[in-house]
Amino acid sequence: MQHLTFDDTVEYTTGKRPFIELFDWSLFLTAAMLVALGLISIYSATSTFDGKMSPYFIKQLQYTVFGFVLMISLAFMPERWISLSSYGIYGITILLLVAVIVVGKTVYGSKSWLYLGSIGFQPSELAKIGTLLALAEFISRKGVDLRTVRDLVTSFAIVALPIALIMLEPDFGSASVFIALLLGVMLWAGVDLFLMFIIVAAPLTVIFAFINKTWFYVTAGIFSLWAITFRRGIIITTVAVGIFIGIGFSASYVYDVLKPHQKDRIQSFLNPESDPLGRGYNVIQSVMAVGSGGFSGKGFMHGTQTQLRYIPKQWTDFIFCVPTEEFGFIGGVMVIGLLGMVIFRAINIATLARNKFSAVTSIGVATLMLFHSLVNIGMAIGVFPVMGIPLPFLSAGGSSLVVNFTCIGLLLNAYRVRQSKVIR
Repeated sequence: MQHLTFDDTVEYTTGKRPFIELFDWSLFLTAAMLVALGLISIYSATSTFDGKMSPYFIKQLQYTVFGFVLMISLAFMPERWISLSSYGIYGITILLLVAVIVVGKTVYGSKSWLYLGSIGFQPSELAKIGTLLALAEFISRKGVDLRTVRDLVTSFAIVALPIALIMLEPDFGSASVFIALLLGVMLWAGVDLFLMFIIVAAPLTVIFAFINKTWFYVTAGIFSLWAITFRRGIIITTVAVGIFIGIGFSASYVYDVLKPHQKDRIQSFLNPESDPLGRGYNVIQSVMAVGSGGFSGKGFMHGTQTQLRYIPKQWTDFIFCVPTEEFGFIGGVMVIGLLGMVIFRAINIATLARNKFSAVTSIGVATLMLFHSLVNIGMAIGVFPVMGIPLPFLSAGGSSLVVNFTCIGLLLNAYRVRQSKVIR
């Protein structure tokens, strides 16, 4: 057998191994359970009172079949093909983002949908995969070092382009996903911690500036003192403090240019009780639904908030309310536990990956899943603003579901490549 030299701590071989050892069954079954919970929740949230299937459920079922085929295809596709097509996929998604600005359909204040006949999709969802693949392809190139300014700026540019286009729609929720993706990959790749601190602290300063000036001054002061502890020199530290203060004072200007529905989302997050029948209605009803489930829930198709449609569009942004109301604490823990298993499995695959491309794509998938899960569940329980970010595998939406299946396909591919080369 021909031995490889990727890692001196592990033996590699080019010999063939049984299919059962090349397929990550635990990841596959976990994703399948999440899809099943999603279908059950969407059915309950959208079915008519006589129990008939809604168009939302039927469409989700159709996308599930398509996504499953795509996932299996990616799992057994040669990794080289995925790597070589990364920049091409990225370019196509950028063109789609440009197209949606020109001819897209406006939904909830954002021009974020493209239609091919009767089929609608969100290019911003597809761009998550394109951006991740392009970022992974660049970082995995020989000689690339994110500790250098040139390579760091290039990585930022790859992510900044789709962010800029998405902000023109505007869709601040989707744009935040790309920022989280960049942070996750950069942190894993070993980017300077002081730079990561500035990137994370700056938007937090803006959030507290939205609350009131007192919170802004306190937050800016804490972050400024924290910056000093890094001991990076007086000039660099002064620049960091200036960034916190400048961004904080510019928050009022940023708020003024937001769309009315985006301002409402911020206010409903900061104080939903101020307008319980208006902008705070969804959040209040969502929290009631989650809390009313108790330990074991009210039973399938017996959730009061769900069946009486107190929460508008519950099958999308607020889907987490359905399993928690109908299956209670047990249902909520099951959803969070399964999502956590996918995230930790992705991190594990990234750690054991046999090349940098697989590692970066895997850690990127983990970041996407983590951010989506935290924000969506946080929206449902009132600790995050309503940002229109779907819950992986559960929220209704063809674009989102296909992207989730693609993520699992990439993880399965990385696992297969690893297992096909390792001698145990």
